[in-house]
Amino acid sequence: MPDAIAVVLAAGKGTRMKSDLPKVLHPVCGRAMVEFVLDAVSAAGVREAIVVVGHQAERVQAALAHREGIRFARQEPQLGTGHAVMQCEPLLRGHDGPVLVVAGDTPLLTPASLARLLRVQRERSAACVIGTAVTERNAGLGRIVRDADGTFLRIVEEKDATDEQKAIREVNTGCYAFDTQPLLEALRALRPENKQGEYYLTDCAAILLGRGGTVLAEPCFSIEEAMGVNTPEQRAAVEELLSRRGDWS
Repeated sequence: MPDAIAVVLAAGKGTRMKSDLPKVLHPVCGRAMVEFVLDAVSAAGVREAIVVVGHQAERVQAALAHREGIRFARQEPQLGTGHAVMQCEPLLRGHDGPVLVVAGDTPLLTPASLARLLRVQRERSAACVIGTAVTERNAGLGRIVRDADGTFLRIVEEKDATDEQKAIREVNTGCYAFDTQPLLEALRALRPENKQGEYYLTDCAAILLGRGGTVLAEPCFSIEEAMGVNTPEQRAAVEELLSRRGDWS
């Protein structure tokens, strides 16, 4: 994907990791977890990445200084995922192609899944493709609501879901492929109309859909790939899975 750019969200503190180390720099199998994400992005054919930094930004930038094709955007304060991508606008403004958005704390992502997400976006000329997973382990995750024909309608967060919606097994993984210019227009329309006062990237899908854009939900990922690392226990689980997979060294 020579014309694609990746945005890697890496600004968080990682308070539950019980350490002052920026979350994305916590070691997994001897390497900073964000390195696995960047490796997967690169192996998927994306040669340029924008890493959104915030907490201890200089430390994260220094840790990634050896990598080629990396630029940085700073998010201070951290006001949500949509706000994080907003900070990339100066670096994306002239880009006419897809942008892949992933979290820097998901070291189990695979190149094949990311490449599939980008391929669907390209083939369908979609404004947005939401990467999904189908799983019984759907607790706490946003559900993908479709109509009777299987067409994507919306993402419903668990706290807002009905009992019927909570039974939906297809969930949002937090990985997206956007057409860059429609994304930037949608970001300008975002409003922090929620209890947290944050700008949610998921709201861009609804904005783009409302403007007549093609928004798809594609089950590209396994639930393991979407596993974020927020606690020492989750880090241990990810290390076990990476070791079993055997492609981490």
